[in-house]
Amino acid sequence: MKICIVGAGAVGSHIAARCHIGGASTSVVARGAQLDAIRQSGLAVHTPEDILKAPVSVSDDPAELGPQDVVIVAVKAPALTSVARTIGPLLTSDTSVVFAMNGIPWWYFYNHGGAMDDTRLPTIDPGGAVWEAVGPERAIGCVIHAPSQVVAPGVVRLAQANSNLTLGDPDGTLSARTTAIAEILSSGGLPTRTTNAIRDVIWSKLQSNVASGLMAILTQCPVDRIAAKPACSTAMRVLLSETDKVAQALGRTTSLDIGKVMTHMHTLAHKPSILQDLEQGRSMEIESLFQIILRLAEMVNVETPTLELMTTLASLRAEAAGLIPAN
Repeated sequence: MKICIVGAGAVGSHIAARCHIGGASTSVVARGAQLDAIRQSGLAVHTPEDILKAPVSVSDDPAELGPQDVVIVAVKAPALTSVARTIGPLLTSDTSVVFAMNGIPWWYFYNHGGAMDDTRLPTIDPGGAVWEAVGPERAIGCVIHAPSQVVAPGVVRLAQANSNLTLGDPDGTLSARTTAIAEILSSGGLPTRTTNAIRDVIWSKLQSNVASGLMAILTQCPVDRIAAKPACSTAMRVLLSETDKVAQALGRTTSLDIGKVMTHMHTLAHKPSILQDLEQGRSMEIESLFQIILRLAEMVNVETPTLELMTTLASLRAEAAGLIPAN
């Protein structure tokens, strides 16, 4: 199977290494220092147990890599429009496209059912660029739990050993294409399961992103240090509860266990990726992680006062850093 990963950040590089180890013909679209390092030495992923080496093909031009069986998009949400402009040479009528990204995905309401079926999300996919260039029928949902960081060009370090990934088709089927991708990733050492309820899993991950990410932006502290403060721990619990109410109003079942989530927060000596973006001057996923929940809450008439306050403060912080447009 030919698999191309678009986006060679921490998540994309990790997935690329796992695909290579799992036996796929793997390539990466990268730029700048990442491109040069991968071209010269391949990828290196430092896990708590080992160092994974992956001499993958790499280019900054998708046309050089040619049509693929699978494309895995692992960029930040603000880069999606750019992906829509350049992904064409990688696609055939049979290519599947996995979106290994945080937050509410652009295809969220495709095959959703009910009154909101096929509703588009213009703040996630401006002008429907990805909807038109990729097509929601190609999309496979993805949720990844693998806190990680690029520590040098071509080198990624995982923060914990129990990384995992979940794949699911938007229409709720368990397709052969999704199962085949999961098998490759699992063979590469990244445990990957499939689900017929990928939206439930998306919301479960999003709750953790909300509880940890907003306060991390404001404090610039690792999650465990934030959670150790009683006032912050209380606020995290409120954020989790409000986000869960929105998910439930949209018909999702998240099986939220606030106590379990908070126990995990107390052990996570890691800066969330959105804080890494702030500290390194990269575009921040404020819209797809936080503001979109407020928009969805308004659609289903759910009040989220704490989430609104914290999102507003985090947005102002990101605006002050020049990493999102001023609103």
